[in-house]
Order: sequence, then structure tokens, then C-alpha cells
Amino acid sequence: MFAIVETSGKQFRVEEGRNLKVAKMEAEAGSEITLDKVLLVGTGADVRIGQPLVDGASVQCEVVDHGRDKKIVVFKKKRRKGYRKAQGHRQDFTLLKVKSIQA
Repeated sequence: MFAIVETSGKQFRVEEGRNLKVAKMEAEAGSEITLDKVLLVGTGADVRIGQPLVDGASVQCEVVDHGRDKKIVVFKKKRRKGYRKAQGHRQDFTLLKVKSIQA
């Protein structure tokens, strides 16, 4: 069984037992959270699509860890002007483990 959920303005495909890296959430490591914005639920050929959400569907997740992602380098340059600027950014994330999908 799989589902498409929305969290932090992004959509993710989740399956039971898989890990999911999302934008940082305010939850303690080891706690359980529920993702209620389920857009689609499916098992093989049987797919239920919400309008916009699937009624009564939710995804139970456990917060595994918090961390920081790889560094992204933002580089700006204007040719023939001697202008160069480099800036780095590391995004905070929360690692979730999908426990179950209720449809």
C-alpha cells in the first residue's frame, strides 16, 4: 500500500516501513505524528484519489531523527565585471519512518 501525502508545501510518496526526509517539524525524536493531508491512496490497481483529500485517510509516522542536509552552494557571477559571490546553505530536516497507512 502506498499514499501521496502533503507536508510543508511539498508532496511525497510514502510506503509502510520506508523512511521519509521532510522539512523540519517541531516534534521530539521518538514521538509519533499523524499526517492527515492524504491526496491519494493505492494498492496495485485499486487507487482512491481525493478531491482534494481522501476522506478518513491518514499516515502514522515515527520521528526518527533531526538533522541538516548536504550543503548547497549558490554562486553568482557577472561576466567581465569581476563580480563573484558564493553563498552556502544547509536545510534542516526531520527523518520520519512510516508506520502505517489507514485508508
